[in-house]
Parts: sequence; C-alpha cells; structure tokens
Amino acid sequence: MSDFQPGLVHIRTPTYKRPDALRRALYSMIDQSWPHWICDVYDDDPDQAARSVVTAIGDARIRYTANKPQLFASKNIDQCFSAENPHGAEYFCVVEDDNFVLPEFFTANMKLMAEEKVEIVLRNQVFEYASGTAEARLSTVGVLDELFTEGRYAAGDFRMSLLAGIGVSNGGLFWSVRARSPLEIQYPCTATLQEYLRTYSVVEPIYVAMHPLAVWAENAEQTTRNAELKAGYLRRELDLKRAVQALRRRVWEEASPEQRASFLTDQRFATPLGTRAMHVGKALIDQKLSGHVPVREAWKLRLRGWMIRLLGRVTPDFKRFVASRDGLRQTTSRA
Repeated sequence: MSDFQPGLVHIRTPTYKRPDALRRALYSMIDQSWPHWICDVYDDDPDQAARSVVTAIGDARIRYTANKPQLFASKNIDQCFSAENPHGAEYFCVVEDDNFVLPEFFTANMKLMAEEKVEIVLRNQVFEYASGTAEARLSTVGVLDELFTEGRYAAGDFRMSLLAGIGVSNGGLFWSVRARSPLEIQYPCTATLQEYLRTYSVVEPIYVAMHPLAVWAENAEQTTRNAELKAGYLRRELDLKRAVQALRRRVWEEASPEQRASFLTDQRFATPLGTRAMHVGKALIDQKLSGHVPVREAWKLRLRGWMIRLLGRVTPDFKRFVASRDGLRQTTSRA
C-alpha cells in the first residue's frame, strides 16, 4: 500500500478497431492539466490497429498491449478495473477508446478526494450523440443528471441508486489505491450489467460530482461489446433484466426501514418519481405505488416483473458474485 508514487494516475484504455476515436481519447489525456499519468492501451483487435496510433503519438507515458488471446469487449473493459497496480500509481480511471476526458478531470477529482475524505469519485459526463459521424455533437445534459444530486454518499445510500437507475458509469469513476471496493466483476456478463454490479460493489463512502468533466459516446449500435456472449439478443436482455431485478430486490432487503420509507421521495436522487416507481414495481418489491403511478400502471409493472422473473435466468456466477460482495460488506462493516 505504501509502495506507490504519490499523484501518479494510471489510465486504463480498452480499444477495438477504432483508431480515430482512440487517437482523440489519448490526446485528451495529453491535454490534462495534471501531467503525472501513465496509460495502458489494451488492444482487442487481432490486427492491432491501435499499435500504430500509439507509436505515432510517441508519448512515453502511453503503453501498448495487444490482448492475446482476444478478450472481447466486456472482458477487455472489466480487466481495466483490476486491483493490480503495475506502475505503482496512486489513482486510477478508465477511458474507453470512444470516450474522452476534459482537461481538469484528474486535477478536480484528486482535489475532491482530499477535501471530502473519500477514495472514490463518480464524475458526471456529457453525452456525445452520433459519435464517430459528421453529425457528432455534445449534449447539454449529463449522464447523472436524472439520477444523483451533488454530494457524499454512504455506501448503503449509494447502492439505493440501483432502484433509481444504473448507478455507476464506467467513464465517470476515479479511485485511489486506498479504495476498498472491488470494481472488477470477473464473471461473464454484458458490459451493461457490469456497471450495475460495480454500483453494488461500492462498500465505502463515494462522492458524486455533478459538474461534467468527461464525455460518454452514445453509440451502442457501433459496438461489438457482447460479441463474445453465446446467447442471442432476446436471451441476453431477459437475463440482464432478471439479474437487475434480483440485484434491486437484494438492495431493498438490505435497506433500513428509513431508507425504504423515504426512497420514492428522497431528494438526494434526481430520478423522476415515476421512474423510481417503475423500477420498484418491476422488481416486485412490496412497496405501495398508489399515489405515485396510476393503479392500472402499477398492475402492468407488477405483471412485467413477474414475466421477467419467470423468463429470465439468474446464473450461479451471479449468485456467487452477490455472495462475495455481501461477505466483503460484512467484513468492512466490522472493521
């Protein structure tokens, strides 16, 4: 723990066949106001398209690794959240090849950590619509705008965000070597489910910073992030919804009576009340929805929840993951 270089930021960048986007991401690191960083680029392209990009930039802080064997997107992304620290860094973040960070991303996050006495920051991002096309443009709203409000969240309160939305966005996370939360998921699932599971993995206070200093590309149709998963689209979607449902029910079981009673109206979450009620209903949580959604809509939500429960699957790997995080949380609470 003491063998790290104070102030060094380790950036992990997964990439696959997007050399132009990767170039932009890497130059956004070079443009940072904080110069003490190192970036590992993990190229999942068998033809190694990223190698020439890294070579042409010629910045010694940027290192190239070709994945052998190919990991495919979700595993390539997940390895970027490993607790391994080969460069002795103090801070860490993940910048996927199609995303980028604004010049104060490192400096502002480190400053917040020191001021708020936390080891994880979740930073807001703006959307880039039509990424990689001539029509690309940035949004005026942030990824977290309809989920959180600014502030420090205890781990239990942060996990309640799973009932309001997805919680973590990969590109907004910034953490230190002192963080106790295991952010690498380490079991086969979609990259989308990984973000839900990272939210569940937070076992310590986290600060949510609403001023956006990063950009998230909205381009699901351009990605091959689920290509390694053998199940078809419908099966993946049903299993994703079933896993999220199970995770939300687990969070509700762990919540205090006060958290349950206040959830639908808790002003710390910016999620519209109707959206919260929708998630609660589909998770088959025993919470009265009257006064929040029409009676007919509440019945529809419960019916959808039962269909998800009957048709979706919860895998043994998922159950092991939840058990591992529950065990860690109990250990942390006793420490």
